[in-house]
Amino acid sequence: MSTKITGIAASDGIGIAKAYTLVDPDLSFEKTTVTDPQAEIDRLAAARKITVTELEEIKAKALENLGPKEAEVFDAHLAMVNDPDFIKQVEDEITQKSCNAETAQQDVADQFSAMLEAMTDNAYMQERAADVRDVTKRVLSHLLNRPLPNLALVKSPVVVVSHDLTPSDTAQLDRQFVKGILVDLGGRTSHSAIMSRTLEIPAVVGTENATTSIQDGQTVILDGLHGVALAEPDETELADYQQQASDFAEQKALWEKLKDEPTVSKDGQSFMLAANIGTPADLPAVLKSGAEGIGLFRSEFLYMDSDQLPSEDTQFAAYKAAVEQMDGKPVVIRTMDIGGDKDLPYMQLPKEMNPFLGYRAIRISLKRQDIFRTQLRALIRASAFGDLGIMFPMIATLEELRQAKTIFNEEKTKLVEAGVKVGETIKLGMMIEIPNAAIFADHFAKEVDFFSIGTNDLIQYTFAADRGNERVFYLYQPYHPSLLGLINHVIKAAHRHGTSVAMCGEMAGDQTAVPLLMGMGLDEFSMSATSVLKTRNLMKQLDASTLSDLAEAAINDCETSDQVKALVEKLKTSQG
Repeated sequence: MSTKITGIAASDGIGIAKAYTLVDPDLSFEKTTVTDPQAEIDRLAAARKITVTELEEIKAKALENLGPKEAEVFDAHLAMVNDPDFIKQVEDEITQKSCNAETAQQDVADQFSAMLEAMTDNAYMQERAADVRDVTKRVLSHLLNRPLPNLALVKSPVVVVSHDLTPSDTAQLDRQFVKGILVDLGGRTSHSAIMSRTLEIPAVVGTENATTSIQDGQTVILDGLHGVALAEPDETELADYQQQASDFAEQKALWEKLKDEPTVSKDGQSFMLAANIGTPADLPAVLKSGAEGIGLFRSEFLYMDSDQLPSEDTQFAAYKAAVEQMDGKPVVIRTMDIGGDKDLPYMQLPKEMNPFLGYRAIRISLKRQDIFRTQLRALIRASAFGDLGIMFPMIATLEELRQAKTIFNEEKTKLVEAGVKVGETIKLGMMIEIPNAAIFADHFAKEVDFFSIGTNDLIQYTFAADRGNERVFYLYQPYHPSLLGLINHVIKAAHRHGTSVAMCGEMAGDQTAVPLLMGMGLDEFSMSATSVLKTRNLMKQLDASTLSDLAEAAINDCETSDQVKALVEKLKTSQG
């Protein structure tokens, strides 16, 4: 009988394959006294040799998937494995203390790590302590004959089962072999969920018990449409899901036919569908999706993918590539949104009790104007090559917005006076993701060309619930009547002042939320590129003239998210 695991549907699709459990093995060991130290030294040399081979394979995979910059970390790991001083210290400890290789390797690694971490005036050296621990873990795994899981080495179809997926884990995912992702932690806005949608890999997150319920090598059906997974399914279940997978593939093929069609409702009302990206490397998927623009370019990834602040020219090249490739379609680039869960080690940001509520995004930019002005100059220069909008994140007060606009205008004036060509109609906008900004929308709307509602943060701040914490994920409620009322207030306030409103949070592509947002009059929906065609297909089936009544009923007549969902499903059934 199959084992059923339930979670949150994070990325559409159905994957069927053997489980690959991304869980570290138990690497505990006992210190023992040995009578043949040379045998231990030989064991250690053999473990290091396997480690070198493994790291070289991982590095090659990283070069292929990520490029030379991201692969550099594995050069550092290889250097540590082969470091003669480190090796000598371990061998000396084995000889002098007659201890087993595991004990000597761990003891010396602990000494090195402690020494590096004590270098408080050198952030780079402090970070190397983590590399020492990573390398030691890999060497120990081979000494103990308990191999570490490694996504870069996967060569056959698998469903990845993990407690969580880090950015470095997802960077190694190969769509050719990874047929699904099943994770204990997270919600629809967690890193693993967003990356799975970008890579078009079916995913279920927030299961809480996937890693304890599924064993490595078991057959797994992962249903990213409904948020369930089955371990060791029977023949009937297997046949049923194989048919569902085939049906979904046919549905996607039908969506593909909408790639070059306009986004209009059943009764002819037009809407704009845009895509969210992190780097110019995401642009091919956007162009393939039929998106009508870029609603959110997360510029912070240019900072995160480097070991130092990116120069003006580096940023200019990236922004220019985006606006040129979109060939006249609008591109909105958000200024650096660092902080919260996006740290920059080389900036040495302060450790905070509540980083999501602390020193982040526009707050850093206004404090570190050298960084902000560099970015704004790069953006203003890029505006000459296409339709560019600049968006400020985490705006809470009018003073912050006005200060950001003043700095923008100063840099634009300097460039124009220096004879640099700039775009004639650069649009300035702001994120609405802080409840105070949403409440005060009437005043903000007088100061900008557009709003973009960032629902991922707006929801967590409205409900005071960390969106990455699975224990309070039940409070992440995009359909709650109070939140819908807040969004409706923002849209109506903006339109009173001729300001357009986009949404770039995950809610924009949510198939339950879309009819409600259409009814509120949202101008632009920006989402993962993989959601664009599905959303266009849904909009074509809906009569927009009836949706304002739907939104009004959801806000005024419903008391819970479940009541709103039932209301939307009833309408979709009647019109679909």
